[in-house]
Amino acid sequence: MGASNSKQVQQPKPNPELDKPWRKLDWGQKEALKEKLENFSPGDPNVKDIKILIAGQVGAGKSSFINSIDSVFKGRVSSRALVSSSAGVSFTQKLKGFTIRSERKNLPFVFKDIMGLEAAVLAGSQTDDIINAVFGHVKDGYKFNQEQALTYKDQHYNCDPNLSDQAFCLVYVIDANTVDFTDDKLIDKLRIIRHRISDRGIPQVVIMTKVDTACPLVKDDLSKIYNSKKIKEKMEMCSAKTGVPMSNIFPVKNYHEETDTEDDADVLLLKALEQIVQIANDRLLDCESY
Repeated sequence: MGASNSKQVQQPKPNPELDKPWRKLDWGQKEALKEKLENFSPGDPNVKDIKILIAGQVGAGKSSFINSIDSVFKGRVSSRALVSSSAGVSFTQKLKGFTIRSERKNLPFVFKDIMGLEAAVLAGSQTDDIINAVFGHVKDGYKFNQEQALTYKDQHYNCDPNLSDQAFCLVYVIDANTVDFTDDKLIDKLRIIRHRISDRGIPQVVIMTKVDTACPLVKDDLSKIYNSKKIKEKMEMCSAKTGVPMSNIFPVKNYHEETDTEDDADVLLLKALEQIVQIANDRLLDCESY
């Protein structure tokens, strides 16, 4: 008898890369995007700047996203929104607005940072606080109470918000590494928020962070982000869970350990910001319909 071949044929590993990018992106448009955003002005002359509320799970990178946007325009890594290196606890305790500044001027949009969401009922920011903050009822400086949402009796409650107090887009920040196993209770909170603000025509955008740690292909080359099968799958899953369409989901890489900015990361951040600002401005222009 001949000797049997005990070696098993090794199956080739599936290719993690698509043949071509599924979303087009001009990686050389950094300066054009910066200039466009620096020259942006709100569609309503009565509104000085457009408010954008940033929400998301604890540790997803809300404050880091704000800092990363600020870094793009400063040309250096910024840390205006304080970030904690400890996981599991929201470092943001009070509602605070951050005006984005370029090297030349303040830009006409403000990010409102809010306490992180958690799955437990009495943990993290309350859904009513987020909804009220979107509608302009929560004044800056309000310290979030995990056990009770803000009421109209509180000194930080704005009973009669004007257009300038309101947010015209809600941005959910979601960690690409955890979207697969996000707690259903947290998703339920997002759905409650989405339903309530959608009734008033407020658009929602998802920023998917930490894409470099979620996909080895992207870690090696950020410009492969729209060639990555894994990132596309995570975005599709994110869309299915949150109800936000794929066209309103943007993967980015925040600055968290770098000391210098990088062009590819800047382009992803700027493109996401451009879409957020345009979506928010469209809502501002439609205000008379609601």
